[in-house]
Amino acid sequence: MYPQRFTQFTKEHTDTLAALLCGLLLFLGWFALHFGWLGLALLLLPAAYVIGGYESAREGLTTLFKEKELDVDLLMIVAAVGAASLGLWRREYYLIIDGAILILIFAISGALEGYAMRRTERSIRSLMSLTPDTARVLRQEREEEVSINQLKVGDEIVVKPGELIPTDGIIVSGYSTINQAAITGESLPVEKTVGEEVFAGTLNGYGALQIKVHKPAESSLIQRVIRLVEQAQTEEPPSQQFIDRFERGYAKVIVVAGVLLAILPPFLWGWSWETTIYRALTFLVVASPCALMAAIMPTLLSGIANGARQGILFKNGAQLEKIGKVRAIAFDKTGTLTTGQVQVFQVITASKYTQTDVLQAAAAVESGSEHPIGKAIVQAASDLDWVSAVKVQAVPGQGIVGIVKEQKMIVGNAAFVQQYVIDLPEELREMAQSLEQEGKTVVWVAQGQEDRYQVMGAIAIADEVRKQAAATITRLKKLGVEQIVMLTGDNEETAHSVAQAVGIDRVYAQLLPEDKLDIIRRLQQQYQTVAMVGDGINDAPALAQASVGIAMGKAGSDVALETADIVLMADRLEKIAVAIHLGRRSQAIVKQNIVVALGFIMLLLVGNFLGNINLPIGVIGHEGSTVLVTLSGLRLLK
Repeated sequence: MYPQRFTQFTKEHTDTLAALLCGLLLFLGWFALHFGWLGLALLLLPAAYVIGGYESAREGLTTLFKEKELDVDLLMIVAAVGAASLGLWRREYYLIIDGAILILIFAISGALEGYAMRRTERSIRSLMSLTPDTARVLRQEREEEVSINQLKVGDEIVVKPGELIPTDGIIVSGYSTINQAAITGESLPVEKTVGEEVFAGTLNGYGALQIKVHKPAESSLIQRVIRLVEQAQTEEPPSQQFIDRFERGYAKVIVVAGVLLAILPPFLWGWSWETTIYRALTFLVVASPCALMAAIMPTLLSGIANGARQGILFKNGAQLEKIGKVRAIAFDKTGTLTTGQVQVFQVITASKYTQTDVLQAAAAVESGSEHPIGKAIVQAASDLDWVSAVKVQAVPGQGIVGIVKEQKMIVGNAAFVQQYVIDLPEELREMAQSLEQEGKTVVWVAQGQEDRYQVMGAIAIADEVRKQAAATITRLKKLGVEQIVMLTGDNEETAHSVAQAVGIDRVYAQLLPEDKLDIIRRLQQQYQTVAMVGDGINDAPALAQASVGIAMGKAGSDVALETADIVLMADRLEKIAVAIHLGRRSQAIVKQNIVVALGFIMLLLVGNFLGNINLPIGVIGHEGSTVLVTLSGLRLLK
């Protein structure tokens, strides 16, 4: 495994180095030729051909001999070598420069593609780092540390507070809260006790757990996520297959036409062999795809640079094109439409108390808690004056009690508080139920002595919706996106509450990673080009499967960032609309450039056939069309 990774890693950098050296040698060769240093030029320029064209020549010849197919790589080499040969034959050495430029363009293209080809490897490496390499197994009442690969169904493992759970299993002893956000996308840690399932790669909270392995390690949820990412990223989309067929068909036509043009004219029209070969080589030069490549790459690179200035990172040019064709978008909830950080949403009080009273009392008891809800309450009360409670006792899954100034403070869910206060105030109960229906978590606060306790109020905790989320959804609808959905591992109430707040009509809740992947596939069947916006490990398969995967840069997990095609570096959702606009502009400019490039090629081909142009004019026309479409593509830099 490691030698293969090392080889792939170095190849990516080798392609880039080859393109840079080719460009440097080309410049030095042109410089030498300009000042009449012919010997030096004829040393530097062939070196540029070899260094920049080696990979394309190897791939083109491999395709020719193994697959019996012609492709653009081989056509480029033939055109470049033909131009160089003609330049040497007629002592018109600038033609060698023309061929070297053609090779340089393809070398740069190959280097740019190298980065995208490494995405799967980096994604899988990030995923695999989520699980520990070893686990503590209980054998004969003693803990023994073993490799994850040695775990067997039926083994019982121990997971201490704050540790990652090494494999899927069933809790047989203990109680804790489990942070499953990386796997299921749930915004709050989930309370788990005996008999409930836990997943590999999730983070154990404050309680020690004894877990029974109920499936092989390779069948765990995180391993299924890894396989889903691999499968989704290695599937070649139909559009790419069409492009490959088009390139090979184009190459076949040009090569066959070049050969026929070098053989038939003396027999059909009585041309001399010198004229025939001259025009055949001119044909190969003017028909080379240099202008067509320039019609696309400068435009896409300009769009990528424009996006980078605005905090939008496009990982390759293909995704800039695809984002402009998006007809449906799926949003993850936690960390994407929301900030992913729980906070106090609202404080409701009984008639005798103020919001300050309720927050002070709750913070005093929760000040030593590691629970996310407790931390949110303490954060909300950070500007208030309060004294930490003593004799604090936490009841897992229910609440916490403590003593403050000889008063007993109780903070917890309704059932827990009702152990001390028989009847909760009806008005507060109705308000709490309304908040819970909106997806909020409600914590009750009471105080008193012995059997005399009073409800002070309740605190609603929620994951904050991003401020720009609603405006972003509205903008996307105005841009003509036909379908916008939300995918989340959270419960139905919370999901619909967030969806309603931001203006999304269709919601899929309580999803595992493979469920999100299935929904993306169904959307693609209906809408073809589908974007997925996410930030967590659980979003990785869907991001990989989507036509365009968009990750949140600041909040996103490493694997989400590696898997995605586009990264919003500042977590600004409104930039999705900017990316779509850039994609649509790039499509329009590319189409214009292709029409201009093909028009020039056809004009030059006809002129060459009729004998109305010579090779220098052909080269000027060919390079002129390349410069023209390149400048056109640079419009996206504005």
